[in-house]
Amino acid sequence: MPLLTALVAWTFGCTPGQQGGENTQGESTQSRSTDTARAAARDFDFTGDFSGPLGVQLYSVRAAMPKDVPGTLARVRALGFQEVELAGTAGMSAQEFRRELDRAGLTATSMHVGYERLRDSLDAVLAEAAALGVRYVGVAWIPHTRGQPFTEANARAAAADFNRWGRAARDRGLRFFYHIHGYEFLSGANGVLPMDVLMRETDPGAVAFELDVFWASRPGADPAALLRKYSGRWELMHLKDMRRGTPTNDHSGSAPPDETEVPVGTGQIDYRAVLRAARDAGLKRYYIEDETSDPFATIPQSTRWLETVRY
Repeated sequence: MPLLTALVAWTFGCTPGQQGGENTQGESTQSRSTDTARAAARDFDFTGDFSGPLGVQLYSVRAAMPKDVPGTLARVRALGFQEVELAGTAGMSAQEFRRELDRAGLTATSMHVGYERLRDSLDAVLAEAAALGVRYVGVAWIPHTRGQPFTEANARAAAADFNRWGRAARDRGLRFFYHIHGYEFLSGANGVLPMDVLMRETDPGAVAFELDVFWASRPGADPAALLRKYSGRWELMHLKDMRRGTPTNDHSGSAPPDETEVPVGTGQIDYRAVLRAARDAGLKRYYIEDETSDPFATIPQSTRWLETVRY
């Protein structure tokens, strides 16, 4: 499922026990499970060239979250993560979700928000970001007609919105960003690349970018080359790899995850080159995003590779 679904509608309903309601037997059992997972938490042991900081995009655990918010967050911490990027708050208020993060020993450093919500409720979004304690607030999908190319005009209109949102975020001590999704790399009939428009027409002081390595690779772009081409604009990165043999030159911004995604370092993307370029570009935060159906099995494979990789 594309990430855009999460950005528009990731709002999981929670039972009273999940939100800290009555002291029921179910809540007691859940609390013990959470405490057990927290006690088993590890920290990353980076012995190679990569040193993070490494977080996880919580969209990765979207299937587990509605069943048990505190338990899922504790399991995320047990994998070694201390920071997360948000794609919603599981049906809770920002304050309620922040308490659950604190209980699990996790810090939210970034959050994704739907384009329309930023457009229509900017002040509310920025207030929520402050309550959650994040530094980065971003969007990962620009609305455009499905099945139609993303155009220079689409990019120009989005850039104007990004500048406005970015300056408002900056005024509150936050940093706005755009997460690429692959459709930005199809040139129009006049040869103009929408990605170039987004970079050229946004204010570097107000708008940063998040490079999703998979979605850069899906249309056939070279993520390492992008880090060099737009040096100074990238601050965040999504780490996920592409199964060997997966077709590229696809600008749809979508792909079936279980058929196309594999743990970082095991696919067809040259991740050593990407990480070298990211280091040289001074990226500030890295997040694993695992959209497969069994993230608690595959995420540890990615983290183990990142803990020891040499490049």
